[in-house]
Amino acid sequence: MRRSARRSRTVSAYREGDRTVVLIPARMSHAEEQRWVAQMLEKLAAQESRRIPGDEALMTRARELSAAHLGDRARPSQVRWVTNQNSRWGSCTPSEGTIRLSHRLQGMPEYVLDYVLLHELAHLLVPDHGPAFWALLESYPRTERARGYLEGVVSAARLPHIPGARHADPGPAGPDQAASCG
Repeated sequence: MRRSARRSRTVSAYREGDRTVVLIPARMSHAEEQRWVAQMLEKLAAQESRRIPGDEALMTRARELSAAHLGDRARPSQVRWVTNQNSRWGSCTPSEGTIRLSHRLQGMPEYVLDYVLLHELAHLLVPDHGPAFWALLESYPRTERARGYLEGVVSAARLPHIPGARHADPGPAGPDQAASCG
């Protein structure tokens, strides 16, 4: 949260590495600040969800992650999105070298997608979830954070729906991961 005396009416937000920065006028009350933060987070999430990588981009990213974290040893033959995985985030068939990622990951933060992709890449090398498997993921610095995010998504899905709850309309989004309202 950054307050500015020069900012009189507009609120904007953008991603800065792992952080989201929300810029608001200094005069705003705490209640207005909280309302705008929630609205701007929804807006950014909507923008990011519209930037969904295709299967070719997934394959490229898989190769990059394998090189960076697995010594370029995991080499998938295919990486693609699927819509028939509703209880898993991803799956791997080591004998075929194929990786499938659930469409439910689309729009999640990049570090979460990278973690799931790296998890499935590790299965090309170690098919189970034993110590050797988890040792492969130690080099990815956001493993725990991504796992926490995914656990939160699962928990939130279990929460009861509140009838009449309002959600802000995110409006049009630009390609620069920034959102603004005035």
